[in-house]
This record gives sequence, C-alpha cells and structure tokens, in this order.
Amino acid sequence: MNEQRKDILDLLAEGRITAEEAERLIVALERDQSPAAPSPGARPKGRAKYLRVVMEFVEDGESGEAGRLNMRIPLQLLRAGVQLAALIPPQALGKANAALDKSGVPLDLTQLKPEQLEALVDHLDETIVELEQPDGHLRVFCE
Repeated sequence: MNEQRKDILDLLAEGRITAEEAERLIVALERDQSPAAPSPGARPKGRAKYLRVVMEFVEDGESGEAGRLNMRIPLQLLRAGVQLAALIPPQALGKANAALDKSGVPLDLTQLKPEQLEALVDHLDETIVELEQPDGHLRVFCE
C-alpha cells in the first residue's frame, strides 16, 4: 500500500473524512498514478529471479549464418556465490585477485559484500540494457 493511500485511510479511520470523500480521493489518486503504457518486454514488478542475456548475431564467414545466445542465470546463484566468497581465506582471495588482474579482469573479490549485492540486484530489476549493431542485437535484463 502506498503512503498516500494509507494517509487517506487513516483520515477515514479518524473520522476526519467520510467514506465517500475517501473513495473520491482514492479514485483521484489512482488516476494520477496510472502507469504509462508498459514498454515492450516490461514485466510486472516483483523480485527478479533471473538475469537474462539474449544476443542474436550474424557470424563472420561466407555463410552469413545467424547465431543466438540465450542465457538465463538464476540470481540466487549469484547471491550464493557472494556468500561463499566471504568464506574464502584472505590469502586465497589475494591470489585470485592477482590471477584475475593478470588475465585483464580488474575485479577485487575482497570488495564483494552480500548487502551490496542486494542493492545491485534491486537496480538490475529496473534496468534493461539494449545494444543494436548492424551485425546483431544484445539485450540484458531481469525477469
């Protein structure tokens, strides 16, 4: 329940407005908050369960065949991985960070925290990344 609707119901409960007035206010509130037309691919709000990566591309070569990548990664797997990373000894994390850096992946595993992951997942829930190229299309989103 949103805050404005709760305020209207509180006024009604206190007897400061009548049921008819409360109904009119709620109808007006719903009219003002009616969502815009949903974008294609939009999903109902709720907790995201999967990170999706969909890519369609034309492969190089004479055949010009199209390829497709469709990954559906459970966010619970990501959450579990971050929690497991907290159990790795600091010396091992240092070696893993050095190996990642040597491979060109500048990722510091010591900075992964479960509470930060939840904030990231919440933002991913609202994010859609799309990339259009002449030879393909990439889309990253949560569902």
